[in-house]
Amino acid sequence: MSVARATFSRLSPKTSALFLCDMQEKFRNNICYFPQIVEVSRRLFEAAKILDMKVIATEQYPKGLGHTVPELGLNGSSVPIIEKTKFSMCVPPVEDHLGSEIKTIILCGIESHVCVYHTALDLLAKGFAVHVVVDAASSRSMVDRKYAFKQMNKAGAVMTTSECVILGLVGDAAHPKFREVQKLIIKPAPDTGLLTLEKANL
Repeated sequence: MSVARATFSRLSPKTSALFLCDMQEKFRNNICYFPQIVEVSRRLFEAAKILDMKVIATEQYPKGLGHTVPELGLNGSSVPIIEKTKFSMCVPPVEDHLGSEIKTIILCGIESHVCVYHTALDLLAKGFAVHVVVDAASSRSMVDRKYAFKQMNKAGAVMTTSECVILGLVGDAAHPKFREVQKLIIKPAPDTGLLTLEKANL
């Protein structure tokens, strides 16, 4: 089955949702740049809260892989955390939380070549615009990570960065919440190995 290519779209807090995919305890010591990926995802989550955006998180088989790491900042929040076994976040409970107003998904998490990849393909097939945040998505292998980004890009997802997303959601320095959001990016996002991917002759 061919995947439909979604039309490129600008980001809007009202029509965008943030997906936080499977950032769980058992992945902590195996995922490339895991602490940095979580930190960048936390920035996106903080921006989403400031802008009153819809946020949904998932956990892949938490009985075996543990729960979402606390440093992501979801503890005590109202964010639904959906358990799943499918290699995609597109399961009925997630779709039930979305609502008809959401047209664009900002996607981050792990692993790039498994659950992030399958989520992106499923969302594209459903007609959503998908923005994959490359400095907030990783895998156990940098090779898998690199080629997952290539495949998702070819399928029609937008490969982007956390700062591009955060500023794109605000859209204007005159936005009433710009200064609050700006504080999240005054310090550059941590290195997540993207230059290593670019230099790798694979």
